[in-house]
Amino acid sequence: QVQLVESGGGLVQAGGSLRLSCVASGRTFSGYAMGWFRQAPGKEREFVAVISRTGVRTNYADSVKGRFTISRDNVKNTVYLKMNNLKPEDTAVYYCAARWSDYDLALYYDMAYWGEGTLVTVSS
Repeated sequence: QVQLVESGGGLVQAGGSLRLSCVASGRTFSGYAMGWFRQAPGKEREFVAVISRTGVRTNYADSVKGRFTISRDNVKNTVYLKMNNLKPEDTAVYYCAARWSDYDLALYYDMAYWGEGTLVTVSS
C-alpha cells in the first residue's frame, strides 16, 4: 500500500505557472505507475497525465499537451506536475494517484491509490 500527499496548489493568474508535488510513503515507490487527475467544480474527475514506473513513458490529456509536464524522482519518492501557461479552465482540485505496475513501460488510468488533492485556482 502507498500513501500520497500532494502540495503546490494555489492561486495564479492566467498565463502563470505552478509545480505540483506528490510525495509517496514506502520504499517501493519505483514499482508504482503514477498519474495526475483533476476535478473541476460540477464536473467529473478527469485524467491529466500519467507516467510509467521508470519515468520513460508519459501520456497527457489533449487539453494540457504542450503546457503540462509530468516527471518523477524515484529517489525522493516524488512525482511532479509542472503546469505552464495556465488557463482559467485548469481550475480544479488536482489529485495524485498510483497503481502497482509489473512493467517498466506500462501506463495506467484506473488507479488504486489516491491522495487528498490540492486546489489550483487560475484567475482570468
